[in-house]
Amino acid sequence: MSILLLLSTSASHATTDNFPDKPVHLIVGFGAGGGTDVVARAIAKQLSLELGQSVVVENRPGAGGSIGASYVARAKPDGYTLLFTSASSVTISPAINPKLDYTQSDFTPVAQVTTAPLLLAVNKDLGIRSVSDLIARTKENPGALNFASSGLGSGPHLAGVYFQQEADVDLTHVPYKSGAASVTSVLAGDTQVTFATTPTSLGLIRSGELVGLAVTTREATALVPELEGMAQAGLPGYEIFQWNGVFAPANTPQDVVEKLFTAIESAMMNEEVQKNIQSAGTDVKVSASPAAFSEFLQENNKFWRDLVKSSGAIIN
Repeated sequence: MSILLLLSTSASHATTDNFPDKPVHLIVGFGAGGGTDVVARAIAKQLSLELGQSVVVENRPGAGGSIGASYVARAKPDGYTLLFTSASSVTISPAINPKLDYTQSDFTPVAQVTTAPLLLAVNKDLGIRSVSDLIARTKENPGALNFASSGLGSGPHLAGVYFQQEADVDLTHVPYKSGAASVTSVLAGDTQVTFATTPTSLGLIRSGELVGLAVTTREATALVPELEGMAQAGLPGYEIFQWNGVFAPANTPQDVVEKLFTAIESAMMNEEVQKNIQSAGTDVKVSASPAAFSEFLQENNKFWRDLVKSSGAIIN
């Protein structure tokens, strides 16, 4: 028995020592072209170089990112199947729908990699040019304006809920499978308002195809200098931001988690990666360690769960 245990332990160490010896799959729970997908692809090429193996970005969109998250939660905990996500799938969706087949405890946090405001934007033909204009229009016609998001339980969805609470207005939520699809709906006039990620909306705002009203952080940011912060826009109590991070399935060996973190940290230091991410209005922010990311999540979880509770968006 002791000999078998020794052999098993040795084999396990050999497996993790050689990690990775095949391609790593980075699962994104949103459609191609959405904010999370754009950032994942900006990182994947350099991460492949750091790991010495291909990093394949795989989209499994739907249900506010929970389809992709569920897939990773059930994956073998060996480091070869990872989740690249925001709070949407690991915090918000489980809070909205307790019947999901996973919770955040089914994941091992590896690294936070970015942070960014969302952008409040509207259809250019709407005649709205400021947050105060938007509030006035919605008070005149409660529920008449539709706001698009990347899905029920996504960060943009909750950003819209939070805005309605702070501004005391009524917007009608229309969920899509990706941030790109939701922004396209605003461009077409099928919906009128969106709280969009910077990669999906900033270029359209700068080209004049969308009208940007504000960033969703309290103060303005150098990432998007042309837009005012919510305090300047007249809603000083409003602040919300998006982050992206990498998760492995629970019980992934710690040495594999550390190898992944080191590779991610190195990839995020690459000048080209930083340039590509920052040009899309997203800031590079890498956690100091997997443990530091876990600590950040504890605080961030409370904000999102309280917002879900107050929104009444919980599915029974």
